[in-house]
Amino acid sequence: MCNDDHNTFDHVARTLARIIPGVTLKRGHEIAGVIHASGRAVVFSGHQEPAEHYWEQLKGAGLTMAPLEQG
Repeated sequence: MCNDDHNTFDHVARTLARIIPGVTLKRGHEIAGVIHASGRAVVFSGHQEPAEHYWEQLKGAGLTMAPLEQG
């Protein structure tokens, strides 16, 4: 995910907690802080199919997403 000027910390945290398995609201706020401080953060690492699904959902929620990296 990338830093942007359109989403609040709370929106980012709640969206991550709703979409990414294992991300709590507290962890969502921590990730939002990383994004704010460094400009980006990895929010999921795993198989391509679920990563694409989460990427689409996060993008649809208005979060600014970097392209998926192939690994």
